[in-house]
Amino acid sequence: MKATKFVAMLAVAGLALAACGDDDDDAATDITEASGADTTAAGGADTTAAGGADTTAAGGADTTAAGGADTTAAGGADTTAAGGTDTTAAGGGTDTTAPSAESTPCPTEAFEEISIGLVTDTGRVDDRSFNQSAWEGAQAAAESVGGTADFIETVNSADYATNIGQFIDSGANIIVTVGFGMGEATATAATENPDICFIGVDQFQGEALPNVTGLVFPEDQAGFLAGALAASLSESGTIAAVLGTDQVPPVVAFKEGYENGAEYINPDVEIISTYHPGGLDTAFNDPEFGGTTARQAIDNGADVVFGAGGNTGNGALIEVAADGGDVYCIGVDTDQWETVPEAQPCLVTSAVKLIDDGVVALVEMAADGGMTTGNYFGEVGLADYHDFEDQIPDEVKTAIEELTPQVLSGEVPTGYEP
Repeated sequence: MKATKFVAMLAVAGLALAACGDDDDDAATDITEASGADTTAAGGADTTAAGGADTTAAGGADTTAAGGADTTAAGGADTTAAGGTDTTAAGGGTDTTAPSAESTPCPTEAFEEISIGLVTDTGRVDDRSFNQSAWEGAQAAAESVGGTADFIETVNSADYATNIGQFIDSGANIIVTVGFGMGEATATAATENPDICFIGVDQFQGEALPNVTGLVFPEDQAGFLAGALAASLSESGTIAAVLGTDQVPPVVAFKEGYENGAEYINPDVEIISTYHPGGLDTAFNDPEFGGTTARQAIDNGADVVFGAGGNTGNGALIEVAADGGDVYCIGVDTDQWETVPEAQPCLVTSAVKLIDDGVVALVEMAADGGMTTGNYFGEVGLADYHDFEDQIPDEVKTAIEELTPQVLSGEVPTGYEP
């Protein structure tokens, strides 16, 4: 796979992301100003993705993406930043949650051959986002350890357990479930099948099970850096975010980090943040809503738009690119320069989390004798500036370069409280 350059990458040690969301499922647009006061506009009606397809991305399908993400296993490997500076990922994907006293590593030493089964969240495996990134990781992992990999696409969230069950019945010994929304089904299947190892992408493990590893990320830090860049580039003083549902904690983390990062640079910045009004089955596969919301933000003065909501966010990026004006866009979860080429006219960077690398690292651990229980923290950062490298002022690039290690180390807090 093509390696991706990163402005910043991180595998966090000791960070606990709470797996809790906002109880309010209503659609809301937050206008956040320097005073910190939030005003909420009445949410719009649930909209359906263009074409009315039933394969809406949901659950933890929270933003994430695929394509050109570097598939090197987490481990502190050096990466080249956008400015040509080498940066080293802190911690390299350290598993920060030790097994409980009565638990043991997943018993992969008993496997004659690694057989990986991946269950997508609602949406297609080639969604150019969250599902695709996980699937690319599963394929790379199978190749790395000499095993096999297959996938099942989830059309409706009611099918989570059934789809997991298909892989249990077919003999898969490592099952990857993609998305926050699959957490309960994953835990149930793992409890009933102690001889199978499970990797839950975006599924924080509050109470560790001996055969489940949660692959989780500090999205607030990636969001903070994206917001800092957005505020630095904005000439109007107004920026925007088009988001999936606030029922998914990683989406909330991206939003809060983005807003706080922007205000860190410019306390007077105005931020138009809009969650999708739908639930897990619709919020991440509604590009029409994403495009319409991005257009409204541009009409209200936003000159940087962050799209963080699977295909919904992709719709926002593509709308900004089609605008043909001086509006920047920022992608999410993977380097969307590679996965959403239609957005290249405006795509200054992406707030990425390396799902593919995390899957590879965990499967390789399994091949070496076992994955420990708990949480494995994957890497996050900003992707390369690509064609915008020479358009971004040197002082902005320097400021982001200097801010990055401060955010990733916690010296500069993101302000996100799960």
